[in-house]
Amino acid sequence: MAAAARLAVAGHRVAVFERGATYGGALRRYERDGFAFDTGPGLLHLPAVYRDLFLKTGREPLESCVELTQVDPASRHAFADGTSVALPNASRAGVLAALDEALGTGAGERWSDLVGRAREAWDATRRPLLEEPLRADWRVLGRDPYPAVRRRGLFGRGKGPTTATLAEIARRELADPRLIALLESHALAYGFDPRSAPASAAVLPYMEQTFGSWYVRGGMRALAGALYERCRARKVEFSFGAQVTRIVEKDGRAAGVELADGRLAEAEFVVAGIDPVQLPGLCAGRDPWGADAVRPDPGPGDRTTARLTVCLALRGARPQGAVHRTVVHAPDRAAELAGVFGDGHGLREPCARPTVTVLRPDDPTTRPGDGHEAVTLTATVAPHGPVDWHDPEALARDADRMTEVAEAAIPDLRERVLWREIVPPTESGPVPGPALAGQEGRFLRPGNRTAIPGLYAVGGWSHPGGGPAHSGMSGAIVAGLIVNGDDWHGST
Repeated sequence: MAAAARLAVAGHRVAVFERGATYGGALRRYERDGFAFDTGPGLLHLPAVYRDLFLKTGREPLESCVELTQVDPASRHAFADGTSVALPNASRAGVLAALDEALGTGAGERWSDLVGRAREAWDATRRPLLEEPLRADWRVLGRDPYPAVRRRGLFGRGKGPTTATLAEIARRELADPRLIALLESHALAYGFDPRSAPASAAVLPYMEQTFGSWYVRGGMRALAGALYERCRARKVEFSFGAQVTRIVEKDGRAAGVELADGRLAEAEFVVAGIDPVQLPGLCAGRDPWGADAVRPDPGPGDRTTARLTVCLALRGARPQGAVHRTVVHAPDRAAELAGVFGDGHGLREPCARPTVTVLRPDDPTTRPGDGHEAVTLTATVAPHGPVDWHDPEALARDADRMTEVAEAAIPDLRERVLWREIVPPTESGPVPGPALAGQEGRFLRPGNRTAIPGLYAVGGWSHPGGGPAHSGMSGAIVAGLIVNGDDWHGST
């Protein structure tokens, strides 16, 4: 939809064919008995992406279409040893002070130093990773931009790139297991294994800490609704329940799509908002990727995770001052990572006490009245296959575990539950993370330009990766390529 709105404003007639029954992709919402829950992303980071989109596609700015508020504190973290810390929103000094007070003098400085190095990685790769089409010489992004730590002594002077993983820099630079858990939880939330993710994944907490965490009244689904209405206002045509079965080619270029009902829709350009691994099947087996392109195989840590979501309808009012987001960390990091990513022998046993994110928004639209509260629990888990997520007993058992873990955030949680709804990983699908530099390019996404003229790839599994902000940037890049030509190198 981000690409569609921009292309419509540029003068193109745009038609969207959606296989599902509604718009919005992963920005889903479950509603029952006056309760409502986000079952995809619950918070927005980098809101500038959507401010730019709404500004450039109409006179109404984003804040005129949705109510957007900063979440403060941005998050509370409850650790296995019983300590906890609430981190203020978009305040480096405030985070430093909070960590020192909760975890001991020096904790804040160690964290701040790491985030400062993450800023260097961000500055070095922001444009090529987020704002520009994937370069033809994309291998330069295979070098990790996270700077090596200065070391004293004859053999440790100077600065240079490092090939360390996120787990290695966490152990080396943070030391405190609680700080390590804090850093690695950002990677885990995006489906990355910190043991294999590049050190540049440190940009994930940097982005959140620098640009803040924002909540949309009515949930993230309201953002999808506002963008849908913006598209309709710009005369974008939508067809739901319309499955594309073939991308039509003419004279060697994409020329339209064929639908399951036999209809043929001709087009000058085709934008595919699907997982790129599906493209060859829609192109009669023709490989849409050049021999030297990033292939649609994101590498270790991706396509190997999913999200288990538990929606809880609670009796009793949300307490004054309750924290919007609490992350309850797993007591056994090694067991959790083995359960999610495997133990090296192909075995994945769900962790008895996983890391659970507890969302409890102060939003009247999520509950039937002030005497109730809607709470959403999420955990990153192994995908269907290694674990049978069609097994209702397994689902119920893991939902029970998550609810028990979440009592670290809401002590009387189980006593307040009216009912629950489990959204299994088979419905939420894989968790696409954002593109990351380093590890020889294994965490990059396939480029938006394909080897088939007129065919473009967009969305979370394409450059620059997953999450609402990154998907919005993907749409902006595709629109820029179509409007300005394939030699376009990004906005200045």
